[in-house]
Amino acid sequence: MKILIAYDGSEYADAALHDLKRAGLGSAVELLIMTVADVFVPPPINEGIDTTYVPEGVRRAHERARHKLDEAQGLAKRTSEHIQSIFPNWQISYEAVADSPAWALIRKADEWKPDLIVMGARGLSVFGGRLILGSISQRVLYEARCSVRVARGSDRTDDKPVRILIGVDNSSDSKAAVDEVCNREWPMGTEVGLLAVVDTVMAIASDPAEPSAEKWIEVAEEENWDQVREIFAPAAEKLRNAGLHVEVLIRRGNPADQILQEAHTWDADCIFVGARGTRGIDRLLLGSVSSAISARAHCSVEVVRPKK
Repeated sequence: MKILIAYDGSEYADAALHDLKRAGLGSAVELLIMTVADVFVPPPINEGIDTTYVPEGVRRAHERARHKLDEAQGLAKRTSEHIQSIFPNWQISYEAVADSPAWALIRKADEWKPDLIVMGARGLSVFGGRLILGSISQRVLYEARCSVRVARGSDRTDDKPVRILIGVDNSSDSKAAVDEVCNREWPMGTEVGLLAVVDTVMAIASDPAEPSAEKWIEVAEEENWDQVREIFAPAAEKLRNAGLHVEVLIRRGNPADQILQEAHTWDADCIFVGARGTRGIDRLLLGSVSSAISARAHCSVEVVRPKK
């Protein structure tokens, strides 16, 4: 598994590092730590030019950018050594760049092609500007082609069972979220809640041999919720076969509100959701369910995109 971590030295970034212990990542991990110095880098001063004619402001800007980039490089190196001490079997590298934070992460992800980007919910850069503010994490969520984990700290001790809430709606992306949880390496006793939030109708495959064919069932009334449980029974069984304790939960209302409320009530460590659902949203939209959950949750949120 290839993971790209955005790190800026803030308490939120430190919480994201601590969250790695409860993310079920296993030992076969290739990790790249990326620190971004949010500073302007002027055009290079050509070697051989008479620096007498280089404006003092340009020289100062170069010196400042070089200093900030050196600080970022040092922080990335120290962070890689810290993570290596916790996960000695991981293959860890680090990189520091001077750039716009969100776009630096997005471009690196396009180039390096990680399976997952991990970032703090927000943060304050010590390198001259912002780094992982909420708006930047939302931009990365929107633009990234891979899954993104917005990590938050937790007071739960490592001996407590990991609790995972998966928002499901029978879409391909929510099924990918279930598969992602199944493929991780979780400690014994990990608990999973499969949460379906119903409004009036739900899509199901009318013919299992033709999964692209869908029909809609009425689920507004509680007497029809047994049908909903049957829809998600195969996903629950798949999770049980992966050694996880599973409970199917059904709630009625606004999906984002219900998932957030259940995560708080259930004391979840992380919420897994697909990037899009049965409503046919082609891309993660600001204000969509997954975006709202990642911005407002008290715990970590992993927005899963199916692997191409």
